[in-house]
Amino acid sequence: MPFPFPFGETVRILRTGASPGRDARGQPLPGPDESFDLHGCVVTPRSETPQVGGAEQQGRDTVIVGWTVYAPPGTVLRTTDKARIRGVVCDITGEPGDWGRSPFTGTRGPVQFAADRVTG
Repeated sequence: MPFPFPFGETVRILRTGASPGRDARGQPLPGPDESFDLHGCVVTPRSETPQVGGAEQQGRDTVIVGWTVYAPPGTVLRTTDKARIRGVVCDITGEPGDWGRSPFTGTRGPVQFAADRVTG
């Protein structure tokens, strides 16, 4: 797979760096902005919405908007990162998956991650 895809999308990864210390009340100070763009990503809508458990939760107006993103090889993501996709800020859910190296071609595969925004 040639990355970045020439007609792929740019996804902004929103990341806050490590806290430089604590405020007067002992609360951690926000770290520096370490956000960056991933160019040439493949963004696909989620094929199905996860089932919400319990009768009370199923009765709520919960809408889950999700995408699967295939980012360039070697992309390092954290589960604490967020992603801005098509103007929507999403949580990165689960562990990002590195497809590794193809045994047939030797090329590196994409890093796949799920991005979800939950409202309701």
